[in-house]
Amino acid sequence: MSRTANVRTRIAQLVWLVAVVCALFLAVGALLIALDANQDNVLVKFVLDVADVLDLQVFSRGNGIFTFNGGDATTKNALANWGLAAVAYLVVGRVLERVIRP
Repeated sequence: MSRTANVRTRIAQLVWLVAVVCALFLAVGALLIALDANQDNVLVKFVLDVADVLDLQVFSRGNGIFTFNGGDATTKNALANWGLAAVAYLVVGRVLERVIRP
């Protein structure tokens, strides 16, 4: 394998890893909201803060693609919007990985 191909392979792997980690933060954040986790906990707060950044304000809990009202609206918003964002990260990450890989 040539050096260029090796570098492209490593970059493709890194892109895929970053996409998976982003999707994981979003999915775990949605799960923490659904399970009504203690948001005063440092770890829970960290995951939710990272997920809030990763949603790019397109898939946000408060003003995302889906906006639910009524009972359990916060949970429904987190599950729908962050779930969709996680899938989007995985799809875009896989496409970029395939484009970059030799």
